[in-house]
Amino acid sequence: MELYGRRVLINRLGIGLSMIAMAFGLLALTWILWTLLAKGFAALSWDFFTQDTPAPGSEGGGLRNAIVGSMMIVGMTTLVSTPIGILAGIYLAEFGSSSRFAAATRLVTDIMLSAPSIVVGLFVYALMVVTLGGFSGWAGSLALSLIAIPVVVRTTENMLRLVPASLREAAFAVGAPRWQVSLKVSLRSVRAGVVTGVLLAVARVTGETAPLLFTALNNQFFSADMSQPMGNLPVVIFQFAMSPYDNWVQLAWGGALLIALLVLAINIGARILFRQTTQI
Repeated sequence: MELYGRRVLINRLGIGLSMIAMAFGLLALTWILWTLLAKGFAALSWDFFTQDTPAPGSEGGGLRNAIVGSMMIVGMTTLVSTPIGILAGIYLAEFGSSSRFAAATRLVTDIMLSAPSIVVGLFVYALMVVTLGGFSGWAGSLALSLIAIPVVVRTTENMLRLVPASLREAAFAVGAPRWQVSLKVSLRSVRAGVVTGVLLAVARVTGETAPLLFTALNNQFFSADMSQPMGNLPVVIFQFAMSPYDNWVQLAWGGALLIALLVLAINIGARILFRQTTQI
């Protein structure tokens, strides 16, 4: 009886400490979101979305060039990382589950998942920026793709491993070749989970700053040329937040709020999609 009472006490103590830790985490998150809303909402206006970044010391302006640049860079990253990541995940789960090449691929993927983003930026800087002689949006997309691809690969592989073997065997029994079983049966049955992985990868790279500092850099003016330096929200926020100009600091708060709301929307959408998948 004494042992039972001790276990109950330890259990209640553990639950209490867990609740306290959760409360601190929620308090910090609430404080961050409240600060972003309080300081960033005032910067949101029509000019914020329709005008380019202002010159030092001037009033007004917006982040149109940075918003469009981020959309182009992240969009190109999604177009590059999605097919490569999904196809690599299919290979690891369906074709090369026990081969040495698959084991090496998993090792490299795990290393890339844990690699600091600034290291990826320096790698692309040495590989592409120095070689081609200039910063560009293409280099920024390449750096972000190297961050997003491992996320898509691991998500796709893990989701495909949840497909029951009986489902594959039924497809093989009716004479379907292996590639059709992989694409039209296995992948289709977990497509919502794979889409969730892609959305999470996009959410991760949306706010990355370090890789873009070494690749896309920034551009004060509006530009849709991916072969030239491009404005982007993370770098603009980094530069404006450290400036002595109140107008720049306010625009930085607005950009930070915009990214936070976008990432929050993507994560909520991914969770809803994943919950519907598990219910099915």
